[in-house]
Amino acid sequence: MTTRLAAFFAAAFVLLSATTPHAQTAQAPVPVDISANEMEILDAEKKAIFKGAVDATRGTTRLKSDTLTVTYAEVKQPDGSMKTDATDLDARGNVTIKTPRETITGDWAKFNPQTNKLVVGGAVKLVQGATVLSGNELRADLNTDKIQMMGGRVKGSFLPD
Repeated sequence: MTTRLAAFFAAAFVLLSATTPHAQTAQAPVPVDISANEMEILDAEKKAIFKGAVDATRGTTRLKSDTLTVTYAEVKQPDGSMKTDATDLDARGNVTIKTPRETITGDWAKFNPQTNKLVVGGAVKLVQGATVLSGNELRADLNTDKIQMMGGRVKGSFLPD
């Protein structure tokens, strides 16, 4: 069970690296710290649920939310061993994702580590320096660094150089 808990913590932080492209070089694992009022593992459903004042930090990236659900799968490795991989991360309620470059807030966020796609919804606000974008939904493809704000009336504030 301890191995699985460590895998959940590591998997949860795939989301936290979501706002920056993944480096192509091998690096040592970055420690993950998650605190919440409670944690529940639903092994039959392959889920770990963190509830109440979730605060997760990995390096210089931080995620805060009311709940964070990590769905996982056991994946067979080429050497025949099994590994736990996150297949979906779902943060709900008062979501804030903060990196050194930007802060994203919304009502919910979903991240798929296999496709490297992030969706943040519900009164979304992206702040990067003096630039502020807001809308109903933000979609980011982290493989291509493409971000799309959509839904309702999208607004932006920019300062000229």
